[in-house]
Amino acid sequence: MGDPMELDFSPTRGMKRKAEDSTSILERQPKMQQPAGGEMLKSTWNSDAESSSFRKFAQKSSSLPFGQPIDYSSINGPTYLTAQTLIQQVAYALSDKIFSYSPESFDLDVAVKDWSTSNTPNSHGYITRVVPMQTRSGAGSIALGYMFSKDFDLAKRYIPQSVLASSSSLHSLRAALDQLSLLYSVANPFVAHVAAVDYAPGSSRGLVTDYASALTVAEELGLGLVASSSAYEVQHMSLFSTILATVLPTIHIYDGVNVGHDTLRVVDVLNQRGLNTAYTNVLNELSKLSKRSDAETKAAHLLNAFNNELGTAYSLFEYRGHNNPEVVLVVFGSVESSLAGQVAEKLSVEGSKVGVVNVRVYRPFVEEEFLKALPASVRHIGVLGQVLDPTTVADKSAHSNLFEDVLAATVFADRWATPPSVVDLKYSRGETFTPTSMATILYELVGKVPEDGERFLLLDTSHIKQFTFWDVEDSAASTAPSAIGKLLSGDSASNVTISQTHDNFIQGGTVRIDIRNSKKSVEAYYPIEESDIVFVGEEKLLKEIAILKSIKNGGKLVLKLPGVKDEDLEKKLPASVRNEIKFKGIQLFLLDPTLTPAVEKDPAVETLVTELAFIQLTRPELFLSGMKKLASINANVDLLNDAAADFDNVLRQVEIPEAWAEVDVEAQVPDLPRTITSSSFTGFEKEETAPPSLLRNWESAAKGLVFKEAYGTKTSLRPDLSVTTFEVTVKENRRLTPLTYDRNIFHIEFDLGNSGLTYNIGEALGIHAENDVNEVVEFMEFYGLNPDEIVEIPSREDPNVLDTRTVFQSLVQNIDIFGKPPKRFYEALAEFASDENEKKELLTLGSPEGANEFKRRAEVDTITFADILLEFKSAHPSFHDIARIVSPMKRREYSIASSQMVNPTTVALMIVVVSWVDPKGRDRFGQATKYLSKLPIGAKVTTSVKPSVMKLPAKDTAPLIMAGLGTGLAPFRAFVQYRAMQKAQGKEIGSILLYMGSRHQREEYLYGEEWEAYQDAGVITLLGRAFSRDQPQKIYIQDRMRQTISDIIKAYIKEEGAFYLCGPTWPVPDVTEVLEEAIARDAKGIGKKIDPRKEIERLKEDLRYVLEVY
Repeated sequence: MGDPMELDFSPTRGMKRKAEDSTSILERQPKMQQPAGGEMLKSTWNSDAESSSFRKFAQKSSSLPFGQPIDYSSINGPTYLTAQTLIQQVAYALSDKIFSYSPESFDLDVAVKDWSTSNTPNSHGYITRVVPMQTRSGAGSIALGYMFSKDFDLAKRYIPQSVLASSSSLHSLRAALDQLSLLYSVANPFVAHVAAVDYAPGSSRGLVTDYASALTVAEELGLGLVASSSAYEVQHMSLFSTILATVLPTIHIYDGVNVGHDTLRVVDVLNQRGLNTAYTNVLNELSKLSKRSDAETKAAHLLNAFNNELGTAYSLFEYRGHNNPEVVLVVFGSVESSLAGQVAEKLSVEGSKVGVVNVRVYRPFVEEEFLKALPASVRHIGVLGQVLDPTTVADKSAHSNLFEDVLAATVFADRWATPPSVVDLKYSRGETFTPTSMATILYELVGKVPEDGERFLLLDTSHIKQFTFWDVEDSAASTAPSAIGKLLSGDSASNVTISQTHDNFIQGGTVRIDIRNSKKSVEAYYPIEESDIVFVGEEKLLKEIAILKSIKNGGKLVLKLPGVKDEDLEKKLPASVRNEIKFKGIQLFLLDPTLTPAVEKDPAVETLVTELAFIQLTRPELFLSGMKKLASINANVDLLNDAAADFDNVLRQVEIPEAWAEVDVEAQVPDLPRTITSSSFTGFEKEETAPPSLLRNWESAAKGLVFKEAYGTKTSLRPDLSVTTFEVTVKENRRLTPLTYDRNIFHIEFDLGNSGLTYNIGEALGIHAENDVNEVVEFMEFYGLNPDEIVEIPSREDPNVLDTRTVFQSLVQNIDIFGKPPKRFYEALAEFASDENEKKELLTLGSPEGANEFKRRAEVDTITFADILLEFKSAHPSFHDIARIVSPMKRREYSIASSQMVNPTTVALMIVVVSWVDPKGRDRFGQATKYLSKLPIGAKVTTSVKPSVMKLPAKDTAPLIMAGLGTGLAPFRAFVQYRAMQKAQGKEIGSILLYMGSRHQREEYLYGEEWEAYQDAGVITLLGRAFSRDQPQKIYIQDRMRQTISDIIKAYIKEEGAFYLCGPTWPVPDVTEVLEEAIARDAKGIGKKIDPRKEIERLKEDLRYVLEVY
């Protein structure tokens, strides 16, 4: 063999090649061709699992039935659906366009997007276009603009426009809805299907059911508001709301947390033709009314016609309960009306004179119909009215919207000699209801005190089977419950409902799935309280949740405990759990998927083992036939047979020892929650575990270079980066502040050469900085690393592609070894500590107990990853472990201080070096700014370009008002350069007002000579310089702006200029206040009433108020 091949592994070059496998090159098969038209929407029936030997019943979205996509044409008659799917079907069938404001993971539009992409025609004969929108200020402007644009096809004026949104979007849509209500006589019918769900800051729940926002908006803007009481009627209410939208803009609202995502069987589902027929026929009835009829009359008439058309019996207000009640509870909302109605009916059977009025149509509020719904015997009325938060609940002077309407209707009615008393039972958005809590409210209204701990059960458990699955999000068996639900739904004589709850704050993501199976339809939007079988996929959950409280006496508990013997079981279960198992007579089964050979071959088979365990415990006689049905859902019969091998060992019942009945009276029984609270509709995006880097010898890299075609080798500038990079050359690097000044602000300019880098005005340049070479060498010597060792790291873009680099390259360019470590690094490093004291200290630093010490290290001592590795000498991870647990280096972005239109071959930056002295007297520097400040002329730098909000106005004559603090002046240099070029070309340009702020003119008059030259040339109109420390009293940038407020009024308001602020965040309120003063002063001068704050919001939307602060 000859000498090793010489390889070029300089810090700026790397190599990509395909990962090696055991298959020879000649044996490799070509990749399957992609289907025409792009990738299909993956579902159980048209795709295979990527990393397993069988088709997994993977959930595509919790808003879809069983989590699977559904064909539009199959929505007809008895069908398993979700409320959200039915709402989307109505919107798609009847709308011209759908404007979707769906927060990430809410999936309010996943079905309509699929149908639209598949070119499915709507009832009007063309494809309903779905327009995804962002929830922000002025969110409804595009929808409004579309309806009233000059190009709008007037032939479509009668076709409804629909919105899909959550209640969190209503605030942002308010302005557009306000305008729409004023212009509604010449607008399309407009309906917004709103999921009552929002994230509530400070709430113990991540997600809350929010009706309060819709109630307020509907009342204040005069909109229609219709509520669905259950998923079974949500299609009808979506249709009725669309019909009502021909009278006034209408909001259809439903519970987006507890109802919208449940999969259940709906019998009387209308297909597209049925929806269109009903819509047309009911609207024909409206024509029989006088055009002068008010909205209340039209709403009542339309609902009557709707009932006649569909054979239903809906009312604006619906009563349930005792025939002669003394107490009536008025409710609004899906779960509220469903639960309250069922509870009232059960209590009335037991003799309690109680009833419930469900407000189906809140706006228009038809008082006559409400009074008709109230029985004449009523003496006391409780109004269950939602308000925004607990503070409003506690405020005795505040009332719910619903209470005020009910009070007004009853007080002024002449129906009673003495009107019934009305009490406001306020509750916040974060409150949830169960049969027990709802019964308690009614008990209290009639003056009865319920017994402590008494549970109020609505369902007859002798006619319904209930199953609960508890697991962590990333469990191999997490898809099993959905597949089981699909399996049970195959029985046409039964009704199955599936409900999911995700809590991302327990065990890194926990999911609860409830399955109810009965002969009749079940309306139960609350957690199962009497489970027949409970499956627990992670035994740690037993220590955080009182899971056994929801198992009925004599029920079955299936606990997944791989590798645990019966004699070791007691150590795994807390004493309180063992006691409860014994006292409730719970049958305990252990599931050990590792005992089947099929799981050894493919860990994903664990989900099949769970499904088989369920069949074995519920219908053992159907074990074999059930496998065939499962095979049609996921896997195949042969694989299921392999999974079922030796199943008696895989699933075994444990005999409960008598000792489990012994109670330690001195032991403290933990007070655990009965269930989890919904914080999301899916698991959070966890940080992916980085594949291990591989230390290789030079021969491995040589193969890739010699046999490039075989290994797919490509040479790349920075193969480790996922963005397009360019190599530029330092042309100029000069300090702008004196050497004696404590702040090093410098100007650096790069020659673009043949790099191909292009940039627009206002964009930022990403600098992919490198660690100091000398410091890297010192670290490698200390740590005992060979700098020339080859390391192969899976690419960030494609894990099947390996980036080949040296250890030296990785430490210089990839690994942020001199960066600030987070808490999780201490935890990860503890695993490698051989010294117990060091291990304990590392774990403490990574835990809440070590928060103060961690904060001191991070913010005062500014400890780096390298410092920690030096400090804890017994913790010595290998290099590929360092690459895994140390954060990667991030690019740093700086506003570009030049215009490529003026300087086509260069790009310039203005940067301040970040520096400080730590408690040990060591000079510390920001990694990127230090790197850039020391670059010599001719040095190569890896860069990329990032877009920015800083853009010039479309009109060259629009004035620019710019405020920059320190290096925040950088983008304005580019703005002024460009406007100067235009002026030199003879073009008319708008005025430029430049305000700049720094501490001292002598030391920090950044680009001062340039600004003065531009002012002399007539490019800059006004130069407002604020040097805060050059005089006894401090003068800031907002002071200079206030001194020239008349110039701002002229440029900003009269001439419709654009304002820009770049720099730190602290002056934003003060600078904005000056602009508001200018707006107010101008409005007063012309006798116009304007809210300056709202005007600033409008200017933001028009990109005339732009901030880039840090």
